[in-house]
Amino acid sequence: MKEKSNKGVLVAVAKKGENDNVVEEHLDELAFLALTADITTEKVFIQKLEQPDTRTFIGKGKLEDVKAYVVAREIDMVIFDDDLSPSQLRNLERELKCQIYDRSLLILDIFLNRAQTAQAKTQVELARYQYLMPRLTRMWTHLERQRGGTGTRGGAGEKEIETDRRNIRNQISVLKKKLEKIEKQNAVQRKSRSNIVRVALVGYTNVGKSTLMRVLSKSDVKAEDKLFATVDATVRKVMLNHIPFLLSDTVGFIRKLPHHLIESFKSTLAEVREADILLHVVDISHPAYEDHIRVVKETLRDIDATDKPIIYVFNKIDLLEPEEDGEPVEKMHSVHIEQGDEKVFISAEKGINIGGLKEMLFKKIKKRHNQIYPNYLKDEYYSG
Repeated sequence: MKEKSNKGVLVAVAKKGENDNVVEEHLDELAFLALTADITTEKVFIQKLEQPDTRTFIGKGKLEDVKAYVVAREIDMVIFDDDLSPSQLRNLERELKCQIYDRSLLILDIFLNRAQTAQAKTQVELARYQYLMPRLTRMWTHLERQRGGTGTRGGAGEKEIETDRRNIRNQISVLKKKLEKIEKQNAVQRKSRSNIVRVALVGYTNVGKSTLMRVLSKSDVKAEDKLFATVDATVRKVMLNHIPFLLSDTVGFIRKLPHHLIESFKSTLAEVREADILLHVVDISHPAYEDHIRVVKETLRDIDATDKPIIYVFNKIDLLEPEEDGEPVEKMHSVHIEQGDEKVFISAEKGINIGGLKEMLFKKIKKRHNQIYPNYLKDEYYSG
């Protein structure tokens, strides 16, 4: 993403019957995504429609409003809260004459900027090229390559697009081969770790997984108040009451996660799929925490990782308002989880009830460890 493109507006269509609070919550998240990409949200446009306009996503009148604002305020980009079709993207670029992002492309760019390892970078590049392939436009060529006015009109521009398509097809082929090689190497590494209990942190983005990772592993793990602070899988060896286990922190999930990204990240998420125990971290202070749980469950189904013991770690209880008697608020009593799973309420940031989490986790780790090494540990005690 270009550094100078730091002013944006957000656009959403509220479909018939859609709750206003839900629409606003989705837009708040989109604004947070934009901020993560160093884009300042100047204004938000919402239009109520039965269905998005097939040509320009929003109606003609609303499009004129957006266009007038973009011109008057010299806006660099317009960001839509849903995915745009190739034709919608072309029409919007022609009308607004600025860079157009939909939600998926914004997420892909954030991932691209935050990926650190060769595997993650390759996965995101592949997903981005696959997403952009059908969406190439003359404006995309102009903006992406910064070619000035060359090739932005007439037949020359169309030829450039065809050249770009051919180059992207070749690049996709190269990236797939590179990723296949990396995945084979990682599969060998994971196989060598099959004799130790593996625990994976999962959850919606920005719920405090990396902070909890830092607390449990006592290591310096990056934790930021931004979406997707973690893109690469981070694995640490941890000892809990003399039993070793591997703790992995993986990328946070989010609603409307681009399909290509899920597909290309399945190898990174193998840390989740091959884990023995999942710690599903939830920000209990967030008003949409139940929706976040649903999104994570759906993503776990997508990567075939639903057949594991789960501890629901309801984090950030320090941000909840206590009841008059000082006891935990009603929200903590009303939380429902699947039968057979367990739950614990903590604050990773403040260190509240970390001992309770460790005790619960130890019981599951010990059970799995004794399956791998029968008779290793006979006693039933726990000391955190």
